[in-house]
Amino acid sequence: MGIRTYRPYTPGTRQASVSDFADITKRKPEKSLTTYKHNKKGRNNRGVITSRHRGGGHKRLYRIIDFKRDKYGIPAKVAAIEYDPNRNARIALLFYQDGEKRYILAPAGMTVGTEVVSGEESPFEIGNALPLYKIPLGTEVHNVELVAGKGGQMVRAAGAAAQVVAKEGDYVTLRLPSKEVRMVRKECYATIGRVGNIEARNIKLGKAGRTRHLGRRPHVRGSVMNPVDHPHGGGEGRAPVGRSGPMTPWGKPALGAKTRNKKKASSRLIVRRRR
Repeated sequence: MGIRTYRPYTPGTRQASVSDFADITKRKPEKSLTTYKHNKKGRNNRGVITSRHRGGGHKRLYRIIDFKRDKYGIPAKVAAIEYDPNRNARIALLFYQDGEKRYILAPAGMTVGTEVVSGEESPFEIGNALPLYKIPLGTEVHNVELVAGKGGQMVRAAGAAAQVVAKEGDYVTLRLPSKEVRMVRKECYATIGRVGNIEARNIKLGKAGRTRHLGRRPHVRGSVMNPVDHPHGGGEGRAPVGRSGPMTPWGKPALGAKTRNKKKASSRLIVRRRR
C-alpha cells in the first residue's frame, strides 16, 4: 500500500493525498455479507443532537466483519482484499472449506491465496486466531477480545498492534498501541500480526469537502460564539477564555481533563496508564 499525491492544480489538490489502493483485489463487496447502515447524524432516539458536528456524508453499506473468529479448526482461503468505507483498515474475504464466507480484518502481509485458521492448535502464522495463552511472548497481535467469546474489541485500527509482554496465572499482559499496559484473561482470542494499511495515518484530506464526505460537519470555535452559547464566548475582539482553563460548551474542564470513570471494574486490570 502506498500514498499518492496530486499536482497542485487547485488549492484542494495542493495538500491532498490518497491511498493508491494497490492492495485492493476486488471492487464490489460480497452481497451476502453486507447490510444497510442507518446514519444517526449524532442524534438519539428522540431526534435530539447529542454528538455535535455529525451528518451528511456518502452513503455506506456495512460489511459484516467476523470479530469472533469462532470457526475453530476449519481452514479458510483468502479470496480477496477489499476496501471498507466503515474503517481505515482493509478487510479480507475468506472462503471456508465448508462453503461459508466471512470477512475479517486484513493483517499486514496477507495476500490472496493465504490460508488461515482459528483455534487452540492453529499454527503460529499471520492471520491465525489463537487464545492469548497459546501466543509466545513478544508477538504482535490485533483484534483482541476483552471478554472471551464476545469478539475482538481492541486493536482494530489500520497499522495497530498490541504486544504480548507477560503471562501470569489466569491473565496475559499486553502493551497496547496507546502504550497502556493491561491484563486480559488468557482464554480471550487475538489474531497474530499487525492490522494492514499501515500508511493510512499519513493520508491528508487536503480540503473541507473530503471531511464532509466522511460525515463530519464544521466545528465552530467557542471563542467566536456569544456568552449564552459557550463559556469562551463574548468580549470585544479576540479575548482570552476568562476562566482558569479551557471549558467545554457545558462548563466542564477541557483539553487534558481525565474523563475515565474511576469506579470502572476493569481499572484493576490496568498495569500502567496510557501516556
